[in-house]
Amino acid sequence: MSWDIDFISEKQFACHVRQTIEKYGDKLKPVDLKKFNKNIIDPIKLVFDNYVYKNSWDKTVENEIFRQRDKSNSNDIGYFHQRIFSYISGCTVPENGWDVIFRNDNGIELPGGGKVHTIYTEMKNKHNTMNSASAGKTFIKMQDQLLKDDDCACFLVEVIAKRSQNIKWETTVDGRTVGHRLIRRVSVDKFYETVTGEKDAFYKVCTRLPGVIKRIAADSENITPKDTVLEELREIAGKDDDAAMAMAVYMLGFSTYNGFNGSEVKHEAL
Repeated sequence: MSWDIDFISEKQFACHVRQTIEKYGDKLKPVDLKKFNKNIIDPIKLVFDNYVYKNSWDKTVENEIFRQRDKSNSNDIGYFHQRIFSYISGCTVPENGWDVIFRNDNGIELPGGGKVHTIYTEMKNKHNTMNSASAGKTFIKMQDQLLKDDDCACFLVEVIAKRSQNIKWETTVDGRTVGHRLIRRVSVDKFYETVTGEKDAFYKVCTRLPGVIKRIAADSENITPKDTVLEELREIAGKDDDAAMAMAVYMLGFSTYNGFNGSEVKHEAL
């Protein structure tokens, strides 16, 4: 299939995907029991999860490893969403300050009328990731930028918004509802449209992404880690027994607690 994205080349896109995968770094390394329990897991939660969801211990442990990796990977996906704009004409990705700055000498039309030549953006992965204090701080930052530059707009760009939108952003600052027509809440598809001039630009990126990731992942060595948590837990349990496995999980968090410290289950301090 021929490459049909005009605003980024196939080579640039593949390079960016590869760099994002490389950002996973240590998360692609195998997880052993020590790493698994680095921040001390919640054994009670694991026991509930195992029996309520009627899982095997293999599945329960696998899910917990995935959860830990997934939590760490959020910043890496943020890198993908932000840094891709460094390849798009008119966009810059500063090392600090704003996430993306877009400039167009011909002007940028805004919904409801009006034109500016620069857009400063803050990017968030999901619409509900900011608490009220964070939202207020971001709004004040944008307000300050409008005072410095009367030929700009500020966008809060949400990758996972409630809907496709480019609307006036209203939030609460010091207990008051505030808003400004040049401070806008924008879904990522609308931001792509603004910077590329193509309504389906984000759709094109999404449709190309799976195939490129698959190809690069296939070319990468040892991208699928071989975790050893289950084998080590079974060794602690001493036998292939459901109750023994539950006790081995308890020992990850409770090995010094009353009752547990006298357990016959073999364990090592982690």
